Amino acid sequence: MDATRISYHESVKKVYERLKADGMSNVWDRYEAQGLGSNPDVRCKFCMGGVRCDFCSNGPCRADAASDKRGVCGISADGMAMRMMLLRNVMGASTYHYHCEETIRTLREAAAGKGPFRITEPQKLAAFSARLGIKADVKTLCDFLQEDFHRRSHEESRIVELLAPDERKKVWREIGIFPGGIYGEMVLSTGSSLTSVDGYYVSLAKKAMRLGIAMAYESQIVLESLQDILFGIPRPHEVQVDLGVLDSDYVNILPNGHEPFLGFALIEVARRADLRKEAEAAGAKGIRVIANIETGQEMIQRWKMDDVFTGFTGNWIMQEAVLATGAVDVFVADMNCSLPMDPLYAEKYCFKLVPVSQLVAFEGETDREDYNPATADAQAEKLIRMGIENYRKRKSSVTPIKGLPKRTAIAGFSPESILEALGGSLDPLLDVIKDGTIRGVCGLVSCTTLRDHGQDVHTVAVARELIKRDILVLSMGCGCAALQVAGLASPEAKELAGPGLKKLCTSLGVPPVLSFGTCTDTGRCADLIKAIADALGVPVTSLPVAAAAPEYMEQKATIDAIFALAFGLYTYVNPIPTVTGAPNLVKLLTEDLKGITGGILSVEPDAVLAVDGIAAHIEEKRKELGI
Repeated sequence: MDATRISYHESVKKVYERLKADGMSNVWDRYEAQGLGSNPDVRCKFCMGGVRCDFCSNGPCRADAASDKRGVCGISADGMAMRMMLLRNVMGASTYHYHCEETIRTLREAAAGKGPFRITEPQKLAAFSARLGIKADVKTLCDFLQEDFHRRSHEESRIVELLAPDERKKVWREIGIFPGGIYGEMVLSTGSSLTSVDGYYVSLAKKAMRLGIAMAYESQIVLESLQDILFGIPRPHEVQVDLGVLDSDYVNILPNGHEPFLGFALIEVARRADLRKEAEAAGAKGIRVIANIETGQEMIQRWKMDDVFTGFTGNWIMQEAVLATGAVDVFVADMNCSLPMDPLYAEKYCFKLVPVSQLVAFEGETDREDYNPATADAQAEKLIRMGIENYRKRKSSVTPIKGLPKRTAIAGFSPESILEALGGSLDPLLDVIKDGTIRGVCGLVSCTTLRDHGQDVHTVAVARELIKRDILVLSMGCGCAALQVAGLASPEAKELAGPGLKKLCTSLGVPPVLSFGTCTDTGRCADLIKAIADALGVPVTSLPVAAAAPEYMEQKATIDAIFALAFGLYTYVNPIPTVTGAPNLVKLLTEDLKGITGGILSVEPDAVLAVDGIAAHIEEKRKELGI
């Protein structure tokens, strides 16, 4: 595969050379092998168009909108494509909400004095409880939340009622997409997708938006608020990123996935003097905890680096490159983004692979430690001792790759820390938007994918184009890691920004790309947008803001996009979604929705043209506001 299709990052390209030399199956070669002919991006035209279905024994069926060729049951191409999108969204919602429930479980145990965790932000507990109109007590809060989760789909969610913008709630009620509890919405969506139940693409799209709204408010905002209560509100600080953070002379424990609980426990336990002495007795310089993917983002956004917690590698496509560095002793796999090939890598590069979530399993696994908040410290100790025992074996059998790059980024921006940086008021931000110093704000909520480009290539190109045009970027998800490792979340990146954004970065001492967290921070970003709209006294749809997913990849990303459209945002996505075989659905999403929710779906594979669309939308909104 051509180097430009591997990755934006030199570190990954270098490790890819090792993978090829070692004959290891890897994500890049597997992607190339899926293509038809000589083009890895060309696949089955029915699958690419979203018009293939094998849900019942009459199939697999293919649909063709041009000739009105339908599935055996009679479902149209539009219905087929939207039904599959809805089911992807159910998967995304369920994993988001699994994380949320685990956070509630952890908070309950911490409040009861069980396990290693404690409430570190009582003021956040008070503030979030006040927003929900209840007393600042952990049991009261958790009981209220879980009761709301279990409302039926015909019972309006109290969480959504209390947290969402008033004008959005009015629109959602008018068009019938105000949701009930998250579990009721998942049942409604899944039940509707059964063969010969709901085949109408408009109805299915409305159910997807209901589910997206429920997920953003009941799962994302809840889980991030509770993680703040437990582990601290993100505040800006320096972090070390890229594969050079891995030093093979240390015992390296790598928490990976989307839930940070054992990651934080590992940091605390690894600081113990007795374990450090055991590591030194094994020949290591010490113990290090290295963060990965979204678990890593949750960690680096909240906690500063020290001699134990020493850095962050990158996003999910880098995973096999991380494992092949020859510097890993224990790979701690929680609920998301651990690859099925990892056991072969564990054998080849001599590390322990340990799933720590009920959701994760590997073929042939020999170790498992399902997370329990009441015993998380003991579990962390067990994982560290595994690493110390593994260290001697790894050092004697694997040659590490030395000299990989690393850089400094700034992480830890949140609604609270942005307010603090602005002196406690949104007014300075509103002033620089009004006077044109910056033209607007783009929330970049992205995964990373190999479709059409190498890892992070398109994300970096879009972000560079945005900041060049004086558009401030809030980055979330795997896209956040892309921009950190690429250097755009570093203060010196202001030199790549337009004159207005550069001036703002200089005066506030911030980068042009603010690391805002993980994909679960989509809801938190919507909360910030609500605050800006409230401060200006205008609807969300009137703001010079946009959402962008330059490299969306999986099911959690699709429900984020559907929520953004329900929220009324201009939403840019790439690659082209698998709905192109459904012309009525495409028209609904890209044209008609603007007059329904205010949301606009933009699809464009070229980075400059994509930002042309975002910038034009922002300028249109500025003109409407008279600024």
